[in-house]
Amino acid sequence: MLWQLALRNIWRNRRRTLLTLSAMVISSALLILALGIFSGMLKDMLASATEQYFGHLVISAGDYQDDRDMFANFSSSQALEEQLQREPQIRGYSKRLRSFGLLSQQRNSGPAELLGVLPDQERQVTNLHQHLVAGSYLQPGDSAGAVIGSGLARRLGAEVGDSLVFVTQAADGSIGNDLLAVRGIFSTGVHRHDNSLVLVPLGWLQQLLVLPERLHEIAVKIEDPLRAASFAARLQPQLEGQLQALDWGQMLPEMREVVASYDVSRMIIVTILYIATGLGILNTFFMSVMERTREFGVLMAIGMRPGQVRRMVLLETLSMGAISLFAGVILGVLLSLYMAYVGIDLSGTLSPITYAGGTILPRLHAVLEPANILYPALSLLLVCLLAGFLPANRAARMQPVVAIREE
Repeated sequence: MLWQLALRNIWRNRRRTLLTLSAMVISSALLILALGIFSGMLKDMLASATEQYFGHLVISAGDYQDDRDMFANFSSSQALEEQLQREPQIRGYSKRLRSFGLLSQQRNSGPAELLGVLPDQERQVTNLHQHLVAGSYLQPGDSAGAVIGSGLARRLGAEVGDSLVFVTQAADGSIGNDLLAVRGIFSTGVHRHDNSLVLVPLGWLQQLLVLPERLHEIAVKIEDPLRAASFAARLQPQLEGQLQALDWGQMLPEMREVVASYDVSRMIIVTILYIATGLGILNTFFMSVMERTREFGVLMAIGMRPGQVRRMVLLETLSMGAISLFAGVILGVLLSLYMAYVGIDLSGTLSPITYAGGTILPRLHAVLEPANILYPALSLLLVCLLAGFLPANRAARMQPVVAIREE
């Protein structure tokens, strides 16, 4: 009976109920959409920092990641590679050698970072092959090809097919220099990569640096980048000699802080928006209770207990919350799906923003995550019950005789 009375009561003033429901539906839908876009920006930042260069974790010798010392290298063993291949969480790994030097094309020159890779392995870890704007990616067996950043290519005046001269210090003390042919040009929107990074064949760079069969690092990509820290800690005891496993959070501590603060930021956004929504619900039900003062007096006079009156009003708020939650979640998911598959491109008016080692791309797109739906949904029900408690408590404390005489 209480449910029937509650459902009847919420539609007694249709206009006010519809306005309140509209506010609740729109607030929950927009909150789901906003959290989805926020997750999309976070995912873009993390991907730009890890999936374009670092990988989710890196295996290297000693303190190589601190000073990039050319002599802090190691030789990859068959046992290590078999161990990486056995790990079910690993989606791919890439053996690398790194060098810094001067890259020239005709009269133009500039500093560059050369990353020696095996093309098939590097495709499994980074997505630079998806950012090509000209030419093609390195192919297996390519002996002296190069894929360079768009900013570096523009500074050198280089195009696909041009020859470049690279000069650097070799491990034996000699000056290493050789020719490279531009196979492709990439553009990621990350200035550091576009203005200095060059991908070259691993064997070519090992020969140039006089470091045969030596590596500076093995970049690894795993299923869930947010679990990279725990995976690196589990992998560390199994590594040989002085090798260490560093997750992306250790290499990019600012990015780790951004990710760590995401859940707190999400709850702050939910709280602020639903405080405003809760005040609207509170106002609606206070007005409803005041208009029905004589009705409550009659109900208690014929035997309804105060606890039942309180439950009836709370059921009214819960019913409105459930209705608005159902509609709000559907609308929010539909908007998020649209933003996930279509999105909004702002590249015409905004440029990429580099922050905490990652890049916020000039686009709006959403990522559907269960938490981005559950937080708004559960919070809306909680706000409805809290907002309904005060008017429900006021209705339950009415004296039947006084309430019946209320004009």
